[in-house]
Amino acid sequence: MIVYGRNPVKEALRGRRAASVGEVWATAGAAREPWLADVALRVVSAQEIEHRCGSAAHQGVCVQAGTYPYASVDALLAGADPLLVALDQVQDPQNLGSICRTAECVGAAGVVIPERRAAEVTAAVCKASAGAVEHLPVARARNLADFLAQARRCGCWCYGASAAARTAAGRPSVRAPVAYDTLDYSGAGVVLVLGSEGGGLRPRVAGACDELIALPLLGHIESLGVGAAAAALLYEILQNRQARLDKVS
Repeated sequence: MIVYGRNPVKEALRGRRAASVGEVWATAGAAREPWLADVALRVVSAQEIEHRCGSAAHQGVCVQAGTYPYASVDALLAGADPLLVALDQVQDPQNLGSICRTAECVGAAGVVIPERRAAEVTAAVCKASAGAVEHLPVARARNLADFLAQARRCGCWCYGASAAARTAAGRPSVRAPVAYDTLDYSGAGVVLVLGSEGGGLRPRVAGACDELIALPLLGHIESLGVGAAAAALLYEILQNRQARLDKVS
C-alpha cells in the first residue's frame, strides 16, 4: 500500500506499521518538515509522487507501507469496558476514514467492519482518517449481527443509531429509537452501531442491538451523514462515561 499525505505518512512512520515502512518519497518542500529530518527519503517531483500514489491529494509526500494489520474481534472485546464502533456496510472510504479519525480521538478501543460489502482500509481511508488508522485497531467480522451477539455475551451494550427504525418493507418498526442523550453509557462496554449511507441499519443488525438511539433532527432534511452522526454520538458517549468517572473519583 502506498500511503500519501503528510499526516498519514507521519503516523505510518510511528504507528503499528512502522516496522514495515519501505521507501519514502517527498518533494523538496515537504522534505523540510521537521518530522522527516531523520528519515531516509528520496526527493522527487510532485508529478512522480502523484504517479506513485494515484492521487493529487498527496501533499508532497508518500511512503510504501506494508499490508494493513487488521486486529481480531476477540482482542477488541477483551479489554475492560471497551468503547467500540461497528459499521454496517459503510462503503464510502471517506466516511470510514472520518469515523476512524473521530473514534481514535475519543479513545475508542477499535472499529469493526464487515468482511463483505464494506469499505476496507485503503490509502484513501488512511488519508481521510489523517493517519488515525495507524493507531486505532480495525477488525473485520464475518457477520456483524453475530459480532453484536458476541459483544453482548462479553458484557457490552449495543446501541444502533437509527433516525427512524423501519422494517425491511419500509414500515415503521415496533422498536422506535430513543433520544441519544437519555441513556447511561457508563459502567459497561459500549458498541455504537452505525448503518450504511442512505440505507441505515439492516433489520437483523438493528434487531441485534440492545437499544436504538436517535439524534434530534430539527431542520428540513431527514438525516445526518454517517460521519457527522458518529461524531455527535461518540462525543456524547465519551462525555457520559467521563462524567461517571469524575463522580467515582
